[in-house]
Amino acid sequence: MTQITPEIVAEHGLSPEEYDRVLKALGREPNLTELGIFSVMWSEHCSYKSSRIHLKKLPTTGPQVICGPGENAGVVDIGDGQAAIFKMESHNHPSYIEPYQGAATGVGGILRDVFTMGARPIANMNALRFGRPDHPKMKHLIAGVVHGIGGYGNCVGVPTVGGEVNFHPAYDGNILVNAMTVGVADQDKIFYSAASGVGNPIVYVGSKTGRDGIHGATMASADFGEDADAKRPTVQVGDPFTEKLLIEACLELMASDAIVAIQDMGAAGLTSSSVEMASKGGVGIELIMDDVPQREEGMTAYEMMLSESQERMLMVLKPGREDFAEAIFRKWELDFAVIGHVTETGRMVLRHKGEVVCDIPLAALADDAPLYDRPHVPTEVPAAITSPGCQDPAADLLKLMGSPDIASRRWIWEQYDHMVGGDTVQRPGGDAAVVRVHGTQKGLAMSTDCTPRYCYADPVTGGMQAVVETWRNITAVGAKPLAITNCLNFANPQRPEIMGQIVGCLEGMSQACRALDYPIVSGNVSLY
Repeated sequence: MTQITPEIVAEHGLSPEEYDRVLKALGREPNLTELGIFSVMWSEHCSYKSSRIHLKKLPTTGPQVICGPGENAGVVDIGDGQAAIFKMESHNHPSYIEPYQGAATGVGGILRDVFTMGARPIANMNALRFGRPDHPKMKHLIAGVVHGIGGYGNCVGVPTVGGEVNFHPAYDGNILVNAMTVGVADQDKIFYSAASGVGNPIVYVGSKTGRDGIHGATMASADFGEDADAKRPTVQVGDPFTEKLLIEACLELMASDAIVAIQDMGAAGLTSSSVEMASKGGVGIELIMDDVPQREEGMTAYEMMLSESQERMLMVLKPGREDFAEAIFRKWELDFAVIGHVTETGRMVLRHKGEVVCDIPLAALADDAPLYDRPHVPTEVPAAITSPGCQDPAADLLKLMGSPDIASRRWIWEQYDHMVGGDTVQRPGGDAAVVRVHGTQKGLAMSTDCTPRYCYADPVTGGMQAVVETWRNITAVGAKPLAITNCLNFANPQRPEIMGQIVGCLEGMSQACRALDYPIVSGNVSLY
């Protein structure tokens, strides 16, 4: 049994104070599996420990909102008993380490967030930030990310209909890759993640669990150094063809009455999905790790719980519906296994090879995760800059036209299939994309927008401007703006000036959203 030393605690991204909280929560020393579970659940990526206080300032409700933040994706009413379900998430660090798989699995993960709730995905979008085009590593990163987004989206059969790409030296050492999915569902067929029903079976479906992506959530919650390439094993590997099968199998099962709760295995894999389902439902959970479908020999409970292998889902079924559900997943050639059951203990208990390898109170992992009101200093807004005047307008125009900031992005979006499904009305290149709601006369308009240099110079105004730009682009195609998903990408929150940027941007977004009756219904925070 591994002795837990201060070095091992530090490797798991926990501070000495946080480790003291672990000791208090358990009333004893954790074993390695328990430490790993605390590590990912208390990571910035999963707990939002530096941003939760400030996210509460955002408006999240309105007559059109069916479900706001806290679920896999946001849900808004689009009339006729239908709902739009959408969210945006980042996959920044993985895409810098391994650009093709990092971007591809970013698309796969956000697709799962949307179809987990019962929606059929109808459109993908993205927002990309790269460094200088002439940076020695950038050509490799741009090509890999673009191919990863296209490779996954094109194969899974969901059109990539819009997005944005910016270049700036600030991203030379850490690119941003944000992926968004929009889906449509019937309002009476929306699925949530809260587990319930003591004794109900917990079922694992999709692909087998491997050793890829272990500690992905912890890696995504730390600064990058020169050792980025050494972190390649923390990047997941995606398979869009399996994802397509998983979409169809889940939607087929969702047409029945068999599912009590469902959650995708995203960041922190089996750990976060099981903890979130049980804690939201106020129940306990017991899992038999031997029954988890495994791709590799001799996997430990630690590896299985922290793996971020792709294309996997966790669900709670009604008792007696296991055989019915299994038949559907076997038909789609996917793994299916009953790996545990719901309990009334309020604890997460894991058994492996006949022994209890984890016994943690769930409240400690979810509701009692660390929460920081970090010191922050407002950004000093620069004075207005006066133009030096223009000596040679023709030369300046040529320089502008050759700048990567306003050059055409057609060469990027031409690599994405934006017509698959036959419902794309407004293709990339306009103000907002428009996709027909299949079988109706309705369309959904969508846009991703932000001007990072505005947010950097004046976070409050920059946050407002990002919101207002989406509003303008959506109204420009004749649509009524309904709601926003956000994806907040900032540096190290332990630096007061960075925390000041976070607080300022959220304040600006909040003011603009309130002025426009434009609630934020889902989102993601990606720090470091």
